[in-house]
Amino acid sequence: MDNTLKTHISTLIKGMGIGTANVIPGVSGATIAIITGVFERLINAVKSFDMTAAKHLFSGRFKEFAKHTDLRFLGPLMIGVLVAIISLAKLLEYLFSDYPVYIWAYFFGLILPSVYYVGKTVAKWTPTNIMLGIAGTAFAVSLTFLNSAVENSHPLYVFLCGMVAICSMILPGVSGSFMLILMGNYKLIVMEAINQRDMVLLLPFLAGCCIGLVAFSHLLSWILKRFRNQTIATLTGFVLGSLATIWPWKTPIYMLDELNNRILKDGDYVISGYQSFIPNSVSSEVIIAWAFIGLGIASIWITEHVASKSNPSEVSSL
Repeated sequence: MDNTLKTHISTLIKGMGIGTANVIPGVSGATIAIITGVFERLINAVKSFDMTAAKHLFSGRFKEFAKHTDLRFLGPLMIGVLVAIISLAKLLEYLFSDYPVYIWAYFFGLILPSVYYVGKTVAKWTPTNIMLGIAGTAFAVSLTFLNSAVENSHPLYVFLCGMVAICSMILPGVSGSFMLILMGNYKLIVMEAINQRDMVLLLPFLAGCCIGLVAFSHLLSWILKRFRNQTIATLTGFVLGSLATIWPWKTPIYMLDELNNRILKDGDYVISGYQSFIPNSVSSEVIIAWAFIGLGIASIWITEHVASKSNPSEVSSL
């Protein structure tokens, strides 16, 4: 197979992994981007949508536009993301409805060894890097204990929600939808504005998303270039902290309306969070769940092993 085609297929599959994560509650697509080694390139590609890109596009210099924005990489990746979201959303909805513990267990197994594989890309774990890793872990874990704010439909607050949500989506271990819940506007934006095509709310939210994505990608790119090891150490902490959210054994906390009744959407109650617990008995479900954790660990190990054989020069970098 042609090397270029193999590269595009590989990028497409990685995009599908990121897209799959985005339709799983509590899982960050950025975490998968780090695991698959495309995080930094993705940030730089998004950052490249600037005035230079606009000049190339509107002047008809499409080849220069594609090169400037790294479309040879970004195109297949985004196609993979969209394919995964469209094709897997229903399947994952069914699996999480009928086999939630097993699915959470598999993803827990995926994330667990990834902490090591991401962490080993730090050139040296100095005391400063260790402290940053601990801080990143503490931040990601703390998100699971925060209470939701009160709903606010003011355009400026909705704009801020868009910025925070999109920035969260490109941070490992942080879920954009979960941040909307914390800011109190998940129901307002996801359940009402989108379903009702309420442009009064959607326009400031989308504007916040666009501006936040470009601005934050510039910031992340700048930080990665100047403080690479410190940044990766912090992101390693984010990945480690996300394990608290992905822990397989937990009971759902449902979103309530003003009368303390569960909110229903598309025939299912809306979940605002989870309360984790440790199983106190050994059952067939627990044994199978641990088997799925092992399967997730094996999946990452095999992926890394194959990658190191085919691209030994890229193993040491994201």
